[in-house]
Amino acid sequence: MSATSARWRVGVVIGKFYPPHRGHKYLIDTAAAAVEELTVIVCGKAEQLINGDLRAAWLRAIHPTARVLAIDDHYPDDDSRLWAALTVGWLGGPPDVVFTSEGYGDAYARYLGCDHILVDRARRIVPCSGTAIRADPLAHWAYLEPPVRGFLAKRVCLVGAESTGKTTLAAALAAHYRTAWVPEYGREYAEAKLARGEYDAWTSDEFTQIAAEQCRREDAAACQSAGLLICDTDAFATSIWHRRYLGARSPAVGALADSYRPDLYLLTDVAIPFVQDGTRDGEHIRAWMHETFIAELAAQGRRHALISGTPEARLAQAVELIDTLVLRRSE
Repeated sequence: MSATSARWRVGVVIGKFYPPHRGHKYLIDTAAAAVEELTVIVCGKAEQLINGDLRAAWLRAIHPTARVLAIDDHYPDDDSRLWAALTVGWLGGPPDVVFTSEGYGDAYARYLGCDHILVDRARRIVPCSGTAIRADPLAHWAYLEPPVRGFLAKRVCLVGAESTGKTTLAAALAAHYRTAWVPEYGREYAEAKLARGEYDAWTSDEFTQIAAEQCRREDAAACQSAGLLICDTDAFATSIWHRRYLGARSPAVGALADSYRPDLYLLTDVAIPFVQDGTRDGEHIRAWMHETFIAELAAQGRRHALISGTPEARLAQAVELIDTLVLRRSE
């Protein structure tokens, strides 16, 4: 909106945005269309499970033209006079208008000495709430924007030794749940390295690069997922391969692995024939890799389950585990 067509100069939207959803987007878009300058104030409490700074970052991505402030909320909820005084301090002066979808809006605006626009108080236009989303994000997935989806998506990661059916199972699970899956970037990297004749020489920095890119691709896919993301390996698995090739742990890869915790790991069993495709190390390391995965998953407290049998049996086992442990579905 141009400055000449705006009804007010300075507007404010304030709330928890815990988490941001389409109702908040409608409120903020309504405000942005009516003012020259819009400030969105995100109130974050220490005990909330989603950090206030993170919620503010999401809102900046969703509403790039708005000024978004994250404040440490340790104030009483029902003191509109206090909140009005605090708002004037945060803004450096009183706004011309405040936009809310809550009952406190009239008193808050009165103490600010500004107009109040009540937007969709009955939640008829966008029928959702932060409370409902926190209780069951997947049931309200359509009301979430991509950055929030990326954070709230359930993640299942397949790990295992070479030639144990990881990729086949990942693709089958993605098809079953009609959702996104993330292929193994390390394989792509290794194939390019093999084509250059450099496969026998590995550095620690390469594994850090592989782990970081795997994480980046995982996050991007999660934002576009249907609430469940299937990952064919992750940074944790890359840390095992670092040990395999360099004989030691990598603090950098380990740090990336620590920052990513899927809801469930599915470890594919080695009790199937080994197939050499030209890039695999060989059958002789499968037992070591398998036992190392078992030991590290347990030592790091990562929820996991062993998947074995035929491809059909593996898919059935994986679906049952995901339905009960991750999606909390019951018969």
